[in-house]
Amino acid sequence: MNAAPSSVSEMQEAICRHARYSLGKAWADLSSYERFAAVALAARDRMVDAMLATEERYGQADPKRLYYLSIEFLIGQSLGNNLRNLGLRESCRQALARLGADLEEIERSEPDAALGNGGLGRLAACFLDSLATLGMPGYGYGINYEYGLFKQEIDDGYQREKPDNWLAQSSPWEIARPDEACLVPVYGRIEHDVDRHGVYNPMWMDWKLLVGVPHDMLVPGYGGRAVHFLRLYSARSSLDFDMQIFNDGDYFKAVEQKIASETVSKVLYPSDAVIGGHELRLLQEYFLVACALRDIVRRFERNHSTFREFSAKTAIQLNDTHPALAVAELMRILVDEKELAWAEAWEITQATLAYTNHTLAPEALEKWPVPLLERTLPRHMEVIYEINRRFLQQVSVAFPGETSRLNRMSLVEESLPKQVRMVNLAIVGSHSVNGVSAIHTGLLETALVPDFHQLWPERFNNKTNGITQRRWLLEANPALGDLITSTIGDAWITDLDQLRGLDRCSGDAGFQSAFQKIKRANKEKLAGILWHSSRVKADPDSLFDIQAKRIHAYKRQLLNVLHVVDDYLALVEDGKPPAAPRTYVFAGKAAPGYRRAKQIIKLIHSVARVINGDPRAKDWIRVAFLADYRVSLAEAILPAADLSEQISTAGTEASGTSSMKLALNGAVTIGTLDGANVEILEQVGPENMFIFGLQAAELRAMRDAGSYQPRELYDQDAGVRRLVDSFASRRFCPDEPGLFTWACQTVLDSGDRHFHLADLPTYLEAHEKAAAAFNDRGRWTGMAIRNVARIGRFSSDRTVKDYAREIWDLKSV
Repeated sequence: MNAAPSSVSEMQEAICRHARYSLGKAWADLSSYERFAAVALAARDRMVDAMLATEERYGQADPKRLYYLSIEFLIGQSLGNNLRNLGLRESCRQALARLGADLEEIERSEPDAALGNGGLGRLAACFLDSLATLGMPGYGYGINYEYGLFKQEIDDGYQREKPDNWLAQSSPWEIARPDEACLVPVYGRIEHDVDRHGVYNPMWMDWKLLVGVPHDMLVPGYGGRAVHFLRLYSARSSLDFDMQIFNDGDYFKAVEQKIASETVSKVLYPSDAVIGGHELRLLQEYFLVACALRDIVRRFERNHSTFREFSAKTAIQLNDTHPALAVAELMRILVDEKELAWAEAWEITQATLAYTNHTLAPEALEKWPVPLLERTLPRHMEVIYEINRRFLQQVSVAFPGETSRLNRMSLVEESLPKQVRMVNLAIVGSHSVNGVSAIHTGLLETALVPDFHQLWPERFNNKTNGITQRRWLLEANPALGDLITSTIGDAWITDLDQLRGLDRCSGDAGFQSAFQKIKRANKEKLAGILWHSSRVKADPDSLFDIQAKRIHAYKRQLLNVLHVVDDYLALVEDGKPPAAPRTYVFAGKAAPGYRRAKQIIKLIHSVARVINGDPRAKDWIRVAFLADYRVSLAEAILPAADLSEQISTAGTEASGTSSMKLALNGAVTIGTLDGANVEILEQVGPENMFIFGLQAAELRAMRDAGSYQPRELYDQDAGVRRLVDSFASRRFCPDEPGLFTWACQTVLDSGDRHFHLADLPTYLEAHEKAAAAFNDRGRWTGMAIRNVARIGRFSSDRTVKDYAREIWDLKSV
């Protein structure tokens, strides 16, 4: 066996060996992607050695293990991060230089792993990094999507979705494990019977079979001592099932069955606008749960003979409701396959599972039609009914005579058709239920599921989200990382609270100068991307105002556009230029079926076209939209930001981790008291942020009372009236009159759930304050440095430690 590379010569030899023997070419003949693959395989050698050593160490200790189930893992590019965590970056750089290649150029050749969409998947990826760095035995389980969400292209201002076949050339990071494939039954019927003791013994018959083939992506912790894995399952058809069809002579049906089976892991979030897409999403969620639990049980049984120890050795975290079927599946395995009594199986299930809620929007809470579940997962529907029967008996004892409470808490909604409420299933089947920011957890307990909180207050807790500084500072902003290390040492890489040592430097002229140079270099880099991608010429000395996140009504990109247009109208109609020149940068994807989000993207482009084409605005306002937002693009955008737009309607954002990433890179936040903003404010201080807008309780009171009247604001304020009317005019759509009338209707509607005009005056005022602060370079730089210095609480290392101590009972090995 060849030793994993460490020295420059060993690294060079390993790269060339993989070029020749893994890829079958001489180094000089490799394409750019193949060069990346050769380097990745050389790094993977080291990771495999460390992973095997880690597993041996864990095997001897027999610790409790965590399994993190998530429908998304937004990994991004891995080469740079892996090399840094392994301590191989410099030797790799020198080895490649000897071969006439540049490491940064090779890193850019890596496609983003398209296994996620937004904050949910990126949080999961950060947690895996932290678990490995902390040496806590924790592993991810997900789906090996062949196609990601989609590649976003812009055509005449409209979003167009293109397939994102990130696995077209296969991934050098993935290690296939076909010998550990899982068999997953679906469909079929239940035959009701009793066993020899007269006990009810249902038989799941006539099912179809999916095969889940695992692929491991290795996850090195910083320093390389612990290497864990993310196990991703690809769906394959059952060879036995297909061969039977072949033998019967129906070849076309056999091929059709194979294609249908493998569709399960084909694409992230298939559209559920049609029945087939709805069913496919359910099958995906069950496929993930079934494969993960079979693997987890198999691992447990290698070293343990009784399931009484299962919850003492196993913690399973459900990342939102997508894996909620784990409650029914674990019960089915324990009762049907392991023959445990129901009460014992239920005790084990609750003690093992924990649930993280990520959304407060009622329409985003998953429900599955009972007829669909009965057809696709007939045994699981029976299990859910029995869980519900026993649970409602418990509720009846706790709250006698409260029929309406029983209806609200039931796992089955009595609608047409009946629906299974996955949030309720996840809560009932878990010993812990957590929100992801203090305000979110409070609303979870008082507004979303207050009945459950009243029944089980001890189960509810908060775990404010975090980000890994290894990815979002050390990797994304290496110049700033070097400045910090030269100033306070490198302990911050594994203990982000150490950044507090920068507080004393916030007013130091020399440190401010170095900080400013790094920020300007990052802005120059982003300006180059803006010019190359959209032909927008951005001045690096202007204020870079960034809103980069999923396009959604509650994130209020429309409010941002209102400010942009207000600035523009003041300039061209009143002769009043902005207090500071601005470059507005938007980035984010809209869900393919989300019409309003797509309209917002078109509006941004139309506003940008008019403003960027107006010579009067040339020196003052630039507007750009960067297409196909992804992790690698975020790593270029966030270090360049001056102002971070975190402007969601108060009470709608669960946490929001982009605010943390931007503050860590020296951006100042303009935002509402929503999500993590509330806790960032406590750490950073109100003098280092620009907070505006009504609070969640005020908005809820207005909503409940029906007292919001935006038309009155419109009638009373000429500036608001001019601004809103500009969207009804042809100013931004000269060739398509009426194209943006929807924007006027939205903000003037008393039913506007996002209160755009209610928050507009304080939003405009906050922007004026931000511009004035930006013009005072010493003050602004001090604010930016204090944001970096005081963001330490928001490391995913801290978050994972909180989960480990208070939910998982997980220890470092």
